[in-house]
Amino acid sequence: MHCRVFRNAAGILFLLGLVFLLLSCSSGGAKRGFAPKQCTDCHQEFSAEYLSRKDIHAPLQDGECQGCHLPHGVVGKLILKKTGNELCFDCHTPAKIGLDKPHLHTPLAKNGKCTACHNPHSSDGVHLLKGKGSDVCFECHQREVFEKGKTHEALEQGCNTCHSTHSSDQKNLLLEPEAKVCSNCHDETESGFTQAHEGYPVSRSSCALCHNPHASPSKGLLKVSAHDPVASSSCDACHNDAGSQNPFGLVAKGAELCRQCHETGNLSDSNQVMHYPFQEGQCETCHNPHASENKSLLVKSGNQLCYECHQNADRPVKKAHSALTEDGCIACHSPHVAGEDKLLIQPEGELCVSCHQDTKESEKGKNSHMPFAENMCTSCHNPHGSNFAFMFNDRQDLVCFQCHTQAENDFLKTYVHKPVEDALCSFCHNSHTSQSEKLLKKEGSVLCADCHSTLMEPEPSGPNHMPFSEGMCLQCHDPHASNFKGMIQQNQAVLCADCHSDIGDGARQSTSVHQPVRKGECSSCHNPHKARLDSLLKTVGKDLCLTCHTGIKDKMEKELTHSPAGSDCLMCHTAHFADNRPLLQSPENKICGECHDLSGTTFDEAHIGIKAAVMTCGKCHTPHASQDPKFFKENMHPPFVSRSCEDCHQTDKK
Repeated sequence: MHCRVFRNAAGILFLLGLVFLLLSCSSGGAKRGFAPKQCTDCHQEFSAEYLSRKDIHAPLQDGECQGCHLPHGVVGKLILKKTGNELCFDCHTPAKIGLDKPHLHTPLAKNGKCTACHNPHSSDGVHLLKGKGSDVCFECHQREVFEKGKTHEALEQGCNTCHSTHSSDQKNLLLEPEAKVCSNCHDETESGFTQAHEGYPVSRSSCALCHNPHASPSKGLLKVSAHDPVASSSCDACHNDAGSQNPFGLVAKGAELCRQCHETGNLSDSNQVMHYPFQEGQCETCHNPHASENKSLLVKSGNQLCYECHQNADRPVKKAHSALTEDGCIACHSPHVAGEDKLLIQPEGELCVSCHQDTKESEKGKNSHMPFAENMCTSCHNPHGSNFAFMFNDRQDLVCFQCHTQAENDFLKTYVHKPVEDALCSFCHNSHTSQSEKLLKKEGSVLCADCHSTLMEPEPSGPNHMPFSEGMCLQCHDPHASNFKGMIQQNQAVLCADCHSDIGDGARQSTSVHQPVRKGECSSCHNPHKARLDSLLKTVGKDLCLTCHTGIKDKMEKELTHSPAGSDCLMCHTAHFADNRPLLQSPENKICGECHDLSGTTFDEAHIGIKAAVMTCGKCHTPHASQDPKFFKENMHPPFVSRSCEDCHQTDKK
């Protein structure tokens, strides 16, 4: 009984627990989930701007932003699924928009962008166009070209009256062949049309030969420059009669037809230089026989026509000739014939001076550069433009080397003058004329002072080397290049000896020569230009000598210094050469005897009676510095240290 009650109670508790568990799972304990949000929930400004327009891109209108965009983006990119037109082609297939046709609108061609014309989100115009009507076209096509003078009525109705927006089987994206497009509005059977064209079957030809299809200031939309027979409706001046079997046939061939009206006169003189198309009677190479938007019926505007053949002249340059860029090729060249080479309208020099008169007038120097004097401007300058300063034909030094050929080899040396190294001959020389020889900009050292101004200032408190003080820089230096340091003309031993011959001769005849003299390093001790000390010395007394003799300097700083050595080296030595080594003014004992009494009792006792005449002081003593108060050398023979000379020598020591 009790067991049954217990089991019933347990069953009731189990059921209650199960109910509680189910209730808890269906309420607060339910599994969390993410409710998707729309892009516009965050991009509210975008939504306000784009969703209010008339024409909305279908994916945007349907809230399918992910049709074009990646939801999480790509680092460094605009979170588009694909780049450029490839994204558009996913829906707007190339076949659907006509990309299989031969002529494509530039934005659809390689590297083009659909977004050049269309807004990818929405627009107030049709087809998501960025502008209304022709306005979107004028984003790329200059409006003023299409609105000059009288505008074609078809253009007023919109560009797509005649043109396809994406692609076409016809050139210029025409909807149909040109004649068919025109005949849609212009009835060639109408009397006014027939009369205007003198009955010629112009529908067989191209209307654009004579007319501008968009706008023109001329009557009948004729192009700006119309051949007189076209403007005066005298087609039969050149063509067969309108009713003939071949109405567009010409009454004469080639240039013979042109000469019927255009009198060439002396243009065909055999002494004249003729432009090749003119010489060969190829007038249509340059001129349109009917009409053109360019002056003189030219088939292209200005220089662009010339560049068709003369492609080397159409290159980007840093220094462009203004005559070419502003006035065009005909500023210097005749288009048909000329009496000068290259069809120049004047002799070369006269032609240049006609613009550069100030250059000619301002440079009437005593000495003239030959090419300048002979009007050979193009021997140095490129008349069409150049990538070099002053429109030089090449780097300045290479231009000069064309005539000064030897200079190029002469300048290949160890030390090169900075202007030469930088290829700037004009830094020192005038290019055209000069009052100075060799076309120098200034005379002598005045020119050098332009760069070396501080160096060229004389020393008021000391000596100045004569060539320096007299401005004779080239007495010692080469102005261009040298194999010797300081760009001097020769080794210092030779160069200095040209003036200081006594030193040069003495050195050659002497037993002992100072090393800087022997090696030609005079400037080790002397300043070649100026100094505050006599003899142009770089510093005073022993300090000058010790800059090289560092071993002696170290001993003098650490040991007892011999008085003459601590005072002035020239008390014992000569500066350049001597007959006694090492550079001694006289024999060693004689020099020592000037300070030391070599015949006195003290000397005699110290030297155990040995006479000075048979000794050499330097064998025992050091002349500069020593740790010993008697200036004995560091390493001494033991008998000598103990003053036991008789151990080795026979002496009369008392």
